[in-house]
Amino acid sequence: MGFDVPLWRAVAVFRAASLVYSLVLAAQYQEHLARPWLVWTVLVAMGAWTALTVYAYARPRWRTGPFVAADLGAAFACLFVTAAAVSPFYLSQAPPLSGYWFAGAALSAGIVWRRRGAVTVALLYGCADIVLRSSMGAPVTSATARGVVLLLLAGLAVGYMAGVAERAEHRFARAVALEARIRERERLARSIHDSVLQVLSLVSRRGAEAGGEAAELGRMAGEQEMRLRTLIGGGLPDGPGPPRPEEGTDLREGLRRMESVHVSVAAPATPVLLPAPAAAGLTAAASAALDNVARHCPEGTPVWVLLEDEGDAVTVSVRDEGPGIPPGRLEEARREGRLGVAQSLQGRLRDLGGTAEVTSLPGEGTEVELRLPRRHP
Repeated sequence: MGFDVPLWRAVAVFRAASLVYSLVLAAQYQEHLARPWLVWTVLVAMGAWTALTVYAYARPRWRTGPFVAADLGAAFACLFVTAAAVSPFYLSQAPPLSGYWFAGAALSAGIVWRRRGAVTVALLYGCADIVLRSSMGAPVTSATARGVVLLLLAGLAVGYMAGVAERAEHRFARAVALEARIRERERLARSIHDSVLQVLSLVSRRGAEAGGEAAELGRMAGEQEMRLRTLIGGGLPDGPGPPRPEEGTDLREGLRRMESVHVSVAAPATPVLLPAPAAAGLTAAASAALDNVARHCPEGTPVWVLLEDEGDAVTVSVRDEGPGIPPGRLEEARREGRLGVAQSLQGRLRDLGGTAEVTSLPGEGTEVELRLPRRHP
């Protein structure tokens, strides 16, 4: 059942109530009916059309523009038949025969065509009422303006609620699909964990113990094991296709691609969204920090990458257990024209509006902290 179903039910109730009120008005002012038989014929037709619309709008395939246009055509037709059915004095005491009943078609137009349709129908009703009264020689009173205003407000409110209901239904469908994907991934994760990951872990350990060519095979098995664990434990996208521009880019995706046997990545469970250029720059800076580890540290040096979302800023820390950087070495490298840290890290973060700090002591490893405020001058 769609989220807009309560709106259609409310319109159906209003149509029935307004039809009853139209019958009461016709009976109350029957002495001013020029052709009573025509009035009752119109009211019977209104009743039949009410039953048809209640049946049709209860089924989604009928909630279309052409049927709404037919609904409005019937409402306008009953409105103009008033000129041949009643005397001019009748319009000074009561609205046209389809006056209140007309609002049912206007509200249906608001649900299907949203607020623009509601505004258009309300203005057309005001013009039609003025034309009807002018053709009959009846005075145009303030009741016409009040009717247009009320119809306009009701149509705008219903159109807005229809839009809210549609967006809520889409979000609910996405949530259901996401839950189904999560359950499927959990099922696959259990199966892979019980078989493939255990085999890869065993091959990695036995290969390292055996040495030689088996060690290389064990290393490759270890890398595949890490990639599978990352795939299984990674976040799920909200749906197919790239993220919308207003949502930004999830920084976790770029960092997780750097994970390997010797590089561990820790990130929040929820997306860390940044504008695409900022996410690309921060990911490139983290990659440059890992390149420095691979270039200056012994092979197989463990590295940890930590992503933190602080709300007003995002921090990426890259820490290794290498030999560290001797005091003054960075300044010396800068004087010698080696600008790897200065340009790849500090320069890149400075261009983005952030900071890059390098903390290192000989024998205690190195930590690079990349911090980027979400809002900066």
